[in-house]
Amino acid sequence: MKLTTIAAIYFLFWFLSLFLVLPFGVRTSEEAGEELVPGQVESAPAHFNVWRTVWRTSLLAAAFFALFYLNYTYEWVTVHSFDRFYSPPESTLK
Repeated sequence: MKLTTIAAIYFLFWFLSLFLVLPFGVRTSEEAGEELVPGQVESAPAHFNVWRTVWRTSLLAAAFFALFYLNYTYEWVTVHSFDRFYSPPESTLK
């Protein structure tokens, strides 16, 4: 596998992981016991730590990529694994 392919697949896993990680550890101002700033939505996070989110996202993306690469190398799940669920259509040219 080329380095550019590895980078592209990791990039895709990273953004998937970002959306999975974002809701965890978020506390609203009400939960944190702080006052709302005028114009602030009640559901907005009180404190958002970008670097903690980037770190968690990177770790999760690395785990997803490791599983992907191991499957690519050892071929645990392939296209042929799903053959039992597929029945080809009857030919109409008989």
